[in-house]
Amino acid sequence: MLDIQLLRNDLAGVAARLATRGFALDTAAFEQLEHQRKTLQVQSEEAQAKVNTLSKQIGELMKQGKRDEAEAVKAEVAQVKALQEQLNQDLPCVQAALDDLLLRIPNLPHASVPVGKDETENVEVRKVGTPKTFDFAVKDHVDLGAVLGLDFEKAAELSGARFSLMKGKVARLH
Repeated sequence: MLDIQLLRNDLAGVAARLATRGFALDTAAFEQLEHQRKTLQVQSEEAQAKVNTLSKQIGELMKQGKRDEAEAVKAEVAQVKALQEQLNQDLPCVQAALDDLLLRIPNLPHASVPVGKDETENVEVRKVGTPKTFDFAVKDHVDLGAVLGLDFEKAAELSGARFSLMKGKVARLH
């Protein structure tokens, strides 16, 4: 998951870097959720501060013997606490929606990574050594894996492409 501070500080830059990867970041949704979260958090903190201030007033009014005024302030405290409770219930929902959005954002490509649509446009940076030549027909890894106990089809169902599932003796060996 990307650091939310990075998105808060440079949303346009992050969106541009993700676009090079073929991902369209919904900046409007992020800005809306972040604004809602911030607003709810500020309102909740302001309500808590008001409760604290009013609670001190209640103590002072009780010392002065002004019970009627203290009861009126207590009623106001109850209203503010009810508002704060509602805000504290809404905040986790907005935070969960924001976290869900953040979890769907892929990692940023490094600045040195060449831009391409998919793996077919990968650039070969360097070759190390020379490929070996064999005096027999080389089997494809899928064919060889099936003989050895690797199940590519079942692995694709379970976790997606490019994974293998080990069965039998190869699983025990691993």
